[in-house]
Amino acid sequence: MRFLARLLSAVIPLSLMIAGPSEAREWNAIKQSGTLVAATEGGFQPFNYYDGPKLTGFEVDLAEAIAKKLGLKLEWRVVPFDGQIAALKQDRFDFAIASHGYTEERAKSVDFANPHYCTGGQIAAHKDGPLTVVALNGKTVGVQLATSYADAAKKVKGIKTIKTYKGDPEAFAALRANKVDAWISDKFTVKATLDKNPDAGITGGELVFVERVSMILRKNNKELADKLNQALAEVMKDGTYKALSEKYFKEDVSCRS
Repeated sequence: MRFLARLLSAVIPLSLMIAGPSEAREWNAIKQSGTLVAATEGGFQPFNYYDGPKLTGFEVDLAEAIAKKLGLKLEWRVVPFDGQIAALKQDRFDFAIASHGYTEERAKSVDFANPHYCTGGQIAAHKDGPLTVVALNGKTVGVQLATSYADAAKKVKGIKTIKTYKGDPEAFAALRANKVDAWISDKFTVKATLDKNPDAGITGGELVFVERVSMILRKNNKELADKLNQALAEVMKDGTYKALSEKYFKEDVSCRS
């Protein structure tokens, strides 16, 4: 799934991001510019989302803290999850902080920083619905397009149909409307969604798999990866990570175990 200056919350549309030429930036160029450019989805509560006009969430705050450790300003690009790898390959930002994993095939084309949290793919369904892996036999499951949850659903034997959606809000809406029998997503996203919709009659079920979520960056950009990993380690050591984790999840979501 913190620079010396404030977060620049300006959101730059993807259409502008792809309008002009750009070059991959290594660490020296980033340091010289004074600004680190990050991408996130902007629609995956509680990790990255809008509170009114403000981009916020656990990963947004974490990226700010990492940037601050590096002595850089942070500039955001909000990019749909299924377009992030393509935009990264076009060098439209330096790294993306994603709140869930990419499909196995897509993950081969990028490099990863150290995990910034551990989670799992969880089943959600109506209280009388399929809440276990075994119970998914013969059922229709909703997942977000191009995610590790879509991959996980494909590996569950017996699922009748897998329906993909642009985002988890759409998948959850489909579940509420009984267009799918179950929804598989990040366990913390499931929890946050159900907490916001207590009257939906939907509950969380079994974990389908355990997942370690990491920032992504261009292949072979080793020095940038090392700097991100170093800053993440410092944020974890000084208590910042723990405070953010408690703020958004009421528990430690790191991969230390």
